[in-house]
Amino acid sequence: MTSEIKNFVNYLRDVKKTSRNTEVSYQRDLTQLAAFLEEKGITEVGKITRTSLNSYILFLEKEGKATTTISRELASIKAFFHFLFREGRIRRDPAEFLKAPKIEKKAPVILTVNEVNALLEQPMNGSPKEIRDKAMLELLYATGIRVSELIGLSMNDLNLQVGYITCRDGQKERMVPFGRNAKQAMVRYLDQGREALLKGKESEWLFTNCNGRAMSRQGFWKIIKCYGAKAGIEADITPHTLRHSFAAHLLRGGADIHAVQAMLGHSDAATTQMYAAYSDSTVREAYRDAFMRKKA
Repeated sequence: MTSEIKNFVNYLRDVKKTSRNTEVSYQRDLTQLAAFLEEKGITEVGKITRTSLNSYILFLEKEGKATTTISRELASIKAFFHFLFREGRIRRDPAEFLKAPKIEKKAPVILTVNEVNALLEQPMNGSPKEIRDKAMLELLYATGIRVSELIGLSMNDLNLQVGYITCRDGQKERMVPFGRNAKQAMVRYLDQGREALLKGKESEWLFTNCNGRAMSRQGFWKIIKCYGAKAGIEADITPHTLRHSFAAHLLRGGADIHAVQAMLGHSDAATTQMYAAYSDSTVREAYRDAFMRKKA
């Protein structure tokens, strides 16, 4: 299956124009499937049946994989075999009627305004690293962008004078504005933090690690976990928590849903609307003083 997987990933990149993260995710899922089937003596795509694919799904369930993980892998499998069938590589699509396990929808973690403020106040010792961390946290909450978009920002994606960033996901591109607090943190980072982290090196990336290289998802995950603990936040926060909180606070503050949808990059307004129901009940009262802190 190695060559077929490679062709599929090339198709995603060259035709579908998917993001690098999407390509890596599909390749990882399909490589794991190929390894499982190879152990069963199945190495040719034409010999893969619906039964063998169901065996793999059952294997994932027995391994204790989360339903969300299984559903994601199943989506990768379906897309892969649909591609092979459409290209005439296989006579039948064995994944056509596979069903994903039912996913119990969990409410996203939404921080209160006070919790967000406590989190944003944690990087405060003035070191280049904490100046960078402050800028990343402020920008993430001010824009609601995904962590992959945050760490993927280049210097050319930042318009500091006007106050917006340009995010790209495949062929899609959107401009997201940010306010005064994020701008101040970014100015300080560019003046006092970034060059110290680069140590004389050059980099196209806006945010770099302490070695001057591009920041990783795992690196930023550790950062937000660390500051969350320092802020005394008991909720299990992740980088996506600030995206959830951004959306919920904006909607509860009376922002136009379509404007929020555009900033988040949602294709369906219903996805954005769900955040209104999860918002903290005190957000509307605190919104003007806390979230829109000294709005530019």
